[in-house]
This record gives sequence, structure tokens and C-alpha cells, in this order.
Amino acid sequence: PGFVGADLANLLNEAAILAARQHRDVILMEDLEEASEKVSIGPARKSRVTVEKEKHIVAYHEVGHAMIQTFYKDIVDPVHKVTIVPRGMAALGYTMSLPTEDRYLRSKKEYLADIRGLLGGRAAEEVVFGDITTGASNDIERATGIAHAMVTKLGMSDRFGPVLLDGTKDGDMFPNKIYGEETAKSIDEEIRKMINDAYDEVKITLRDNYDTLDKISKALLERETITGEELNILKKRKK
Repeated sequence: PGFVGADLANLLNEAAILAARQHRDVILMEDLEEASEKVSIGPARKSRVTVEKEKHIVAYHEVGHAMIQTFYKDIVDPVHKVTIVPRGMAALGYTMSLPTEDRYLRSKKEYLADIRGLLGGRAAEEVVFGDITTGASNDIERATGIAHAMVTKLGMSDRFGPVLLDGTKDGDMFPNKIYGEETAKSIDEEIRKMINDAYDEVKITLRDNYDTLDKISKALLERETITGEELNILKKRKK
């Protein structure tokens, strides 16, 4: 999703290389999926040695993301796979979601669900290990970016209502902020409240479903990768 023509050409080229390495003259879906992840995230680093403690943290972190997303399955893209196989230079694991249809509008509920999903990893670390790591830094950046856009650009803030506060567009050399210093403080407070409320809600959800979080994380540690379908089966299974 989100690929333009050049990206698709690169993806097909990578898929063809993968098929050739397997002595096949036909590209299979598994080749396309591996190529897609290689292009968007980076090559798999199965040889990278991850210490056992960090591997456990990554597993619970990723399952935290995935579990929260399943609670909002009617309004967010479904989980396609969860893995603790490192990729690229930085990813020790990741949760991948794929859209099931083309959509051109996004609702406030969808954005709030996205924020909760992004915070699920950090919340799982805190709930399970009583501590947090740097693994959530990109999640926090993305969640804050969504909240900032909701408040300043999309009119999705209860405090400010349907008001444009930031007219800056992509490519602008200078910011076009339509507010003063006092309003800036209120914007910061609103963004912080939006993030903190979502984080508190996510922690409550994970604590209430701790046994399921633990069960799926242990399965991920054993298998290294689980599909969205397997995730849903494990979530429904009693033991």
C-alpha cells in the first residue's frame, strides 16, 4: 500500500530475484510479500543475534501493538503478520497491517484507534516488565504526529473544534501557524491529553487481557512469526 510506479517496479524486480534464487521461473505470492517487506522495511537479518531478554521485550511489544489493533478491527486495517525477525538496520520486530479496500476518507475514531495501536507496544512493556525501552520511540513520534494533525489541521479536537490552527503544507519553507503563544500552550496540552488518555486506556485493556497477551507472546517467541489469522485463533483460544 502506498507504492508508486517506481516502487512497484523495484518490488517486482526484487521478487524476480527471489524466485530466481529458488530456481523458479514464476513469481509466487510469497516472493512478492518478502520483496514488499524488503523494499519498505529492509532485508531480513536472521543472522543478527538478539539477547534473550531483548527478544522477550520485542515479542511482548509487538503483540501489544497487534492485540490493541484487534480490539478495533472494525475501524482499522487488520493485522497481516507479527514477527520478531529483525529487518533493516533498526527493526527488531514489527507488526504489519494491510488494508482490505481502497479508502479516501478517515474518521476521528480511526485516528484515535491508530494512536492506541501505536502506543500498544510501549504499554505492553510497562504492563509486563514494569519498565519501558527505546523501542517505542518511532511509535511515539508517529502517534504524536497524528494527534498534532488532529488538533491543528483536521478540526478533530474537542477543545478547539473545527478550526485550522496550522496552515503549513508539505514543501513550505516556513511554517504557517495561525496562533499565538498562549494558544500554543493550549495546543500542547490538548495533544498531551489525547496521547495520555489513549495510553491509559491501552494499559487498562492489556492488563484486563494479560493472559491473552502472555499466551500470544509466548507463541511468537516460539514461532518467530505469526499471521493475522493465527493471531485471531490464539486470541480466541481459552488456553
